[in-house]
Amino acid sequence: MPMQQVAKFLIFTGLIIVLFGLILLFAHKIPYLGRLPGDIIIQRKNFTFYFPLVTCLILSVVLTIILNLIFRK
Repeated sequence: MPMQQVAKFLIFTGLIIVLFGLILLFAHKIPYLGRLPGDIIIQRKNFTFYFPLVTCLILSVVLTIILNLIFRK
C-alpha cells in the first residue's frame, strides 16, 4: 500500500512540474500578468526592484480554489 501512495505522489508532482513549465513557457502571452495595479516597481539608475504583490495574491487565490476543488473529499 505505501508504494501506491508514493507512486501517486510522484505522478502528481510530475504533473505539477509540467504545468509550471507550461506556465513559464507561455507567461509572456498572458495579458496583464505581472503588470497589475499594486505590483511594486522601483527603478533607479543601475537598479530595478520588482515585486508583483497583487499578481501573487491573485494567483494564490486562484490556485487555492482549484486545489480545494481537486482535493475535496
